[in-house]
Amino acid sequence: MAQKSSSNGKVLSGAEAVRRAREQIEDMLGRSADTISSFAADGSNGWVVTVEVVELERIPPSTSMLASYEAQLDRSGELVGLKRLRRYSRNQADQGEGDE
Repeated sequence: MAQKSSSNGKVLSGAEAVRRAREQIEDMLGRSADTISSFAADGSNGWVVTVEVVELERIPPSTSMLASYEAQLDRSGELVGLKRLRRYSRNQADQGEGDE
């Protein structure tokens, strides 16, 4: 797994980047992160993490509204960018390439 050096000389692992992204997104949005969809080194010693967040809880839970957020972290694990990619209901199936 790829690791990047932080500003204090410690190595920021992928797992640590995911943990830092989750904490900072929850603090910023005031909502709990549901799952981590992806994470990858971004080529500039930082990380890009995609997090699924419950934006509106409903009953039954399958009708809750979620959103995918892309978080950009710098080499020390600080959140430097956050973008909502999409919003969808929990029971909505993803349509991958070739699905029609």
